[in-house]
Amino acid sequence: MLTLRPLLPTDADALSAAALESLATVGRWMPWCTADYSPTRAAEWIAHCTQARTDGSAYEFGIFSADGSELFGLAGLNQFNRLHNFCNLGYWVRESRQHQGIAPTTVRRLAEFGFRELGQTRIEIVIAEGNTGSEAVARKVGAHFEGIARNRLQLADGPVAASVYSLIP
Repeated sequence: MLTLRPLLPTDADALSAAALESLATVGRWMPWCTADYSPTRAAEWIAHCTQARTDGSAYEFGIFSADGSELFGLAGLNQFNRLHNFCNLGYWVRESRQHQGIAPTTVRRLAEFGFRELGQTRIEIVIAEGNTGSEAVARKVGAHFEGIARNRLQLADGPVAASVYSLIP
């Protein structure tokens, strides 16, 4: 089992360590995941997440072991479109914990939160072309593939096409 909870300032060191461990797998797809991802940068992200939760613009969670002792990764609902009642769901799992069922479990729980607690009628998962691991997770949770959007995501090397998947209640 695992626990999803908002990040706390005391999680900054663990977040930095998880990111640095995962440069080869996560860093390729997440431009923020670089060799200089320090506890200070992690603390800034945590403060941003706390403010976003307060104003309802994003709901970011740490993915922790059941006892809360190990940070497995992050996942969140963000980029809310209030007019059309949908949002984005993003996730990453640290390299040493990938391929253990953590991401699919997290995505299912987060989608349930988005539908039940936030009243969303659509949740999108947008995945950079070539990120086969994240696409496998989307398919595993039953997300519907809707197509490829050109220049949809901005990575370190510039814009890339992305697969768009959707979940509905």
